[in-house]
Formats: sequence, C-alpha cells, structure tokens
Amino acid sequence: MDQAGGMMRQELREKIINICTRKINEKGPSVGVSFYAFFANKNDDPEALMEAATWWIETHQLNHFEKAQKIKEMIEQEL
Repeated sequence: MDQAGGMMRQELREKIINICTRKINEKGPSVGVSFYAFFANKNDDPEALMEAATWWIETHQLNHFEKAQKIKEMIEQEL
C-alpha cells in the first residue's frame, strides 16, 4: 500500500472509478456507494479492502455512504 498522502495504488483507483461510473450509468447521478461496493462479498483481497477503507475513513473521513459521483471525482483528482 502506498502510504504517502493516503494515496491508493493505480489498479484500485481505476477499479473504483469504473464501478462508480457503472453505478452512475445504471442508477443515475444521485446513486450512493460505500467502500464495500468495490469488493466481492467474499473478500479475496483484504489488503486492497484495508487500503480503500483507510482512504475512505481515515484520510477523507467520509460518511458510510457517499455519492458515487463525488467518490469518482475525488479519485480522478488524485490521478
């Protein structure tokens, strides 16, 4: 995990952007997501889950559910 400034690895950022984009396209611009939306029910990548949780909870102090558009924009600004 890249600890510098709470940044996430590129692969995880791209996954989050893709999922947010898909959810916005399916349900509209007001759809909400939690960081769990980016992982399968059976967590097969606990390191990535913790990386996303750290970014979401510790770094940005976001609510449990946030607008997918907001998360997408935040991640894109970090690219």
